[in-house]
Amino acid sequence: MSSKVPVFKQTALISSIPQLSVLAGLILLFYFLKTENYFIYGAVSYIFISFCLRNILARHHRTGIRLVKQKNFKAAIQAFQNSVDFFTRNSWIDKFRYLTILSSSAMCYREMGLCNIAYCYSQIGEGEKAREYYEKTLADYPKNGLAISAINMMNSVEKQNVKNIE
Repeated sequence: MSSKVPVFKQTALISSIPQLSVLAGLILLFYFLKTENYFIYGAVSYIFISFCLRNILARHHRTGIRLVKQKNFKAAIQAFQNSVDFFTRNSWIDKFRYLTILSSSAMCYREMGLCNIAYCYSQIGEGEKAREYYEKTLADYPKNGLAISAINMMNSVEKQNVKNIE
């Protein structure tokens, strides 16, 4: 499904090491079980486990992304808020996401959720709520480039509007 809505994903390459270790472990497991196609069984098992973990543990986040792609921003806000709440309560899952969800994302799910909520508010014309969530993101994640860029853009638009009024 092609989407004209921007979807941004940063990858932490270092997280590939533990994920490759899990893959290697599964392949070795099937090798020691004397399975004929141990490599294929290990790889398929890794993909299956990864799919299940992402669809169970990150289900609210995935729902939010799907809703954003459908441009249903109001519903996406609630999905992302559910995601933020889940990963706030279970911060260890988010912290070790490269193993718990087999995710290579450079940004944690809570951070992504806050940015996505802000983005959704901006898309429905609620600029103050968008700013609030971008600032909330920066309070917890001061180096978040998306939030910094968005606030800078909002500030420049406000300055331009003030100049136009004068």
